[in-house]
Amino acid sequence: MTNLPQPSDHDPRAALRASDSDREAVAERLREAAGDGRLDLEELQERLDRTFTAKTYGDLAPITADLPGGRMHAPPPQQPAPAAPPAPPLVLKGGVAGDSRRGHWVVPQRIHLYGGMGGVKVDFTQAELTQSLVDLDAHGDIGGVTVVVPTTWRVELLHTESGMGGVSNKTSKLPPPEGPGPVLRATCSGGIGGVTIRHPNRWELRKLRK
Repeated sequence: MTNLPQPSDHDPRAALRASDSDREAVAERLREAAGDGRLDLEELQERLDRTFTAKTYGDLAPITADLPGGRMHAPPPQQPAPAAPPAPPLVLKGGVAGDSRRGHWVVPQRIHLYGGMGGVKVDFTQAELTQSLVDLDAHGDIGGVTVVVPTTWRVELLHTESGMGGVSNKTSKLPPPEGPGPVLRATCSGGIGGVTIRHPNRWELRKLRK
């Protein structure tokens, strides 16, 4: 049996499993070497036998180490795909006529609400979530801000400034939902119109059933 050269440096990926295409690539290099007169038929057959029984890159490396092009190395580890940039925050300003989000809409991670004079209402009961945590920043101004969340959501008030209108978290009247679920993390400033966070009322629930 021909003594094959051994790699002089340690490849930390040598233990990775080789694929059929990896073994076939080594076999093709051996056939080319035999065609160039670098290997006789006995050496070619011996190395081919070792190639097709090789399990790892470390098994394949010595088989071509003394041939032009050097020995075979494991492919570099794949880098994870870059994370998609977060969606831009939603900003609603009540102005004079007011503004709202209701029905089906996609919820970004951050939401900024300004009641203005006309008020702002955001209803999450039919909204589509892309993450389990939503950060909300609400300013009641004059018109006020109303936020409606499903009963499966948990509401956490990080910071509140009551102002004249106050900040009311009516979801706290019910026991907190069990198990993991969506979380609305809110920072609220009541201003004159106030900020109210609540569950759907009877009229809203009746409308949803229809």
